[in-house]
Amino acid sequence: MRCTRGHGRGRSRNIGLRADGPWGHETRPAGRTPGLVPTARVIAVDAFHLAGEDERADVFTLVAALDFLAAKGVRVVNMSLAGPPNSVLEEAITRMAERDILVVAATGNGGPLAPPVYPAAYPSVLAVTAVDANGTVYRRAGQGPHVDLAAPGVDIWTAASIKGARPKTGTSFAAPFVSAAAAAILAAEPDLTAAEVIARLTASAKDLGDPGPDAVYGYGLVQASPICLMAQGDPDL
Repeated sequence: MRCTRGHGRGRSRNIGLRADGPWGHETRPAGRTPGLVPTARVIAVDAFHLAGEDERADVFTLVAALDFLAAKGVRVVNMSLAGPPNSVLEEAITRMAERDILVVAATGNGGPLAPPVYPAAYPSVLAVTAVDANGTVYRRAGQGPHVDLAAPGVDIWTAASIKGARPKTGTSFAAPFVSAAAAAILAAEPDLTAAEVIARLTASAKDLGDPGPDAVYGYGLVQASPICLMAQGDPDL
């Protein structure tokens, strides 16, 4: 599994202002990254290790991270990472579904002809692709029948390890929008199941591309009004 340096920290700041994890309690960063669900308690788990200019994660560390999050009682898990299929990871993802925990993952940046990446392509995972400000799919976004939703993922102002914030592009930056929308729904209606949250998100999505669900945009662009995003409550991610 691969991501770029500072990846996890930026994703947690995209979702909310508070992040409980190895970096302590995050505060609002300078720049243009105020967080999508300010009331959310974000538990950021550092599952990556340095590999040259990138950060990578082995499957056993990822599984341990998922088990840790499940034990903390999270309702939504954002996985802005992608890799090949792995039976051990698949079993861990299945356990999350059995615990009624919604897993949201990026569809990857290998391009439209690339094979599906995981965990996004596992059946219980909500797979998110990236679009630009015009609703056009990111040219390097992964495609396929597993794609569920689209979200902004091109030139997204994101917390960085240096210089505070900068615009970044990729499906990893789109996934937190869907995770935030799911958290907002659960904050307003905490008794909903993960399946019911998915149904709300897909039913309300703005259709893009071919009519109905398709391999490029899934059900379409995730919809989350400012009122929804400011829902009262304290969902855990």
